Amino acid sequence: MFQHQGRLPRLQRGGPTERENRLYSILYTKSMIPPKYLSVIAAILLAVLTAFVGVKTWNAYSEHDTIGRPPDVRDTITINGEGKMTSRPDIARVSLGMISEGRDVPTTQKSNTDQVNAITKAIEALGVKEQDIQTSNYQIFPQYDYTDGKQVLRGYQVSQTLDVKIRDLNSIGTILAKAGELGSNQVYGVTFDIDDPVELQREARIKAIEDANEKAKELAKQLGVNVVRVVGFYEDLGGVPPVPYFRGYAAEGMGGGEGVPDVKPGSFDVTSNVSITYEIR
Repeated sequence: MFQHQGRLPRLQRGGPTERENRLYSILYTKSMIPPKYLSVIAAILLAVLTAFVGVKTWNAYSEHDTIGRPPDVRDTITINGEGKMTSRPDIARVSLGMISEGRDVPTTQKSNTDQVNAITKAIEALGVKEQDIQTSNYQIFPQYDYTDGKQVLRGYQVSQTLDVKIRDLNSIGTILAKAGELGSNQVYGVTFDIDDPVELQREARIKAIEDANEKAKELAKQLGVNVVRVVGFYEDLGGVPPVPYFRGYAAEGMGGGEGVPDVKPGSFDVTSNVSITYEIR
């Protein structure tokens, strides 16, 4: 066994390099390995170190080469498509208001409540279901007169509003006239809608997708490429009903039961706008 004498043997010219000398020193002093094996081990370690540096350099180059772009770059086109379905509305919504004035709150409330109850009973008799009538507003306000710069309490105003859904569109005019006859002095709006538009939305979406597909095929042909597959999809549903509008009419202004308003429901459009992204090659 080789014995350590506290000093390294002197290296001859043309022998190991300075890096190999350092390796000799570490191996010699730490492990007591015979000198004849040191050059072999040093060569192996040097080869491993050279390979490690090479790999790190290649990785850095590859990272620099692809910086600023995703690893999987695809050529794409984005096309917009539109589909529309037109249908007649099957429901109407109307807000019927009743404003009452009196000298005190209890009396005014009772008067207002009696008239609203009479209106509710009458429109139910005309075919409106109880679950389609909803109280949406109830308010009480003091009323003042101003004389010689002084505020004098005149009484109180009670207002109540019913939101009514009408499913039989042929009865809209009759219901409005009856409400006016029974004292309703405010009509805040008549709007038309489709109670369940899901099927129309589905059909409009199908048309919109077909529209986008046809446009994509035509554009791809013009560009001399092929459509591979869909890689992105966005949809925006829309539809605005026609809105015949009545506001602030007194009962006698609506006919007061003497005439039936002629309300036209018109038509209702359900639209689908899609944006589809296609991969091309």
